[in-house]
Amino acid sequence: MNKRTIGIVLGVIIVVAGFLYLTQPADKTNAEPTSHTKDGSSGVVFIEYGDFQCSACAAYHPILQQVEAKYEGLVTFQFRHFPLESLHKNARAASRAAEAASNQGKFWEMHDFLFENQQQWQDTSDPLSVFENYAQAIGIADIAKFTVDYRSSSVNDLINADLDAGRALGVEATPTFVIDGVKLEENPGGTIEEFSVLLDAAIVAKGGIPPASTQQTTLPAGDPNIQATPAPAQ
Repeated sequence: MNKRTIGIVLGVIIVVAGFLYLTQPADKTNAEPTSHTKDGSSGVVFIEYGDFQCSACAAYHPILQQVEAKYEGLVTFQFRHFPLESLHKNARAASRAAEAASNQGKFWEMHDFLFENQQQWQDTSDPLSVFENYAQAIGIADIAKFTVDYRSSSVNDLINADLDAGRALGVEATPTFVIDGVKLEENPGGTIEEFSVLLDAAIVAKGGIPPASTQQTTLPAGDPNIQATPAPAQ
C-alpha cells in the first residue's frame, strides 16, 4: 500500500471517527427528568417530548394551548426536553433558557415565548443574548442568575435526563406525545377533537368523566407562520 493510499485511508478513518463522536448520544446523567406540569385531578398524564426549534412543535403549540384550556384541572400536562441537536443548532440552548427560567418560577412563560418567537432566534449565532432579552420580557428578576443557570452543568444534566427518559420510551422525533406512560405511534392532527378522543378515553379508563364537548376549533386560518395542519414530526 503506497503512502498516498495510506493517507486516504487514514483520512477516511478520522472523518468517520469524528462523525461517530459528534453524533453519539449525550452522556448519561444521574439527574432525574424534569417535572414541569400543569396538574389535573383525573390521574391522566399527557407528556409532550418537544424541541423548541422544531417547526412541527411550534405548529402544535396553539393547538395544545386550546387542549390544555379544555382539560384544565382535569388532565396533567407535562413538557420534557428532547432537543434534536443534529438538526437544530439552537435547540439545546433554548432548553437551557427554559430551565434557567424555571429556576425563577418562569418555565411556562419562557416555554411559550420560545415557541411563539421561534423564527426570531432559531438561526442566531448568539442565542444567549436573545434569551436574556426574553428573560427580561417575561419578568425574570435576576438576569445574572438566569445567565449563570443557563450555562450550568446542572441545567445541562436535566436536559440529558429528559433525553434519556424519552429514548427509554422509544422517542425519536418531535413532537412525541405520551399518555399515561404509553407513547402515541401517530400524532393527532390539527384539531382539539382529535386530542379529545384520546384524552376522553384515558379519563374514562380511570373512572372519570370527560368535559362536555366543545365546538370544533382548529388552527387560525391565514397566518403564514402557523400551519393549518401541523408539520410532520422532526
